[in-house]
Amino acid sequence: MKIASLEDDEAHAAIMSRVLHEAGYECTTFATGRALNRRLREEKFDMLIVDWELPDTSGRDFILWFRTHFGNDVPVLFVTARNLEEDIISGLSAGADDYLTKPIRTNEFVARVRALLRRAYPSAGEDSLIEIGPYRVDLPQKTIHMHDEPITLTPREFDLARLLFQNLGRLLPRDLLMQAVWGRGAEIASRTLDTHLSRVRTKLKLRPENGVQLVPVYSRGYRLEPVAARDGVAAGDA
Repeated sequence: MKIASLEDDEAHAAIMSRVLHEAGYECTTFATGRALNRRLREEKFDMLIVDWELPDTSGRDFILWFRTHFGNDVPVLFVTARNLEEDIISGLSAGADDYLTKPIRTNEFVARVRALLRRAYPSAGEDSLIEIGPYRVDLPQKTIHMHDEPITLTPREFDLARLLFQNLGRLLPRDLLMQAVWGRGAEIASRTLDTHLSRVRTKLKLRPENGVQLVPVYSRGYRLEPVAARDGVAAGDA
């Protein structure tokens, strides 16, 4: 599940991003309503988390705009320091599905996110096991098996592999991958991401004969693509 967090406070943004990442979600953080507005025109998110006080707009006004242009299907969680009853009523009236005050309590935060996603996407579930061809990805145990043999990965390599398998066929932007694995604001060379993904490709043998291939999209990101079986041989039997 892909979550957009509209939060200009770097400390709060980092905490929420880390907590969501550890819970198995992708989280992309935006510091301004304008930045998220632009991204929403080209990318779909499964949930929005919105702060009230923003540099270029208010969270309430942003939610009103979002509901007007994108409807009511995507759940929205208001996370703000405002805790007066009239603020809560105002936020919910604008179109938020739930309201949480800062500082967040991480367990409650994750529970509310899960509850909103469960209500919005009842058929999606929250699988802890991903099985694609010869690969079995165990999210709670943070392990990957190929043909029932364990593959040794570093924590960051596992995180990258998890994101790829969770988003089979979907383009993952470079900045999303770097933020999800290294954290928001981390100063790493772009080549570092390529090096880690090269290791993931090699260790997991992400090749057509195994039913998937890792495809770099120049200057944009990476996509793990399913590859149809050929010559009557199932991908998982290669």
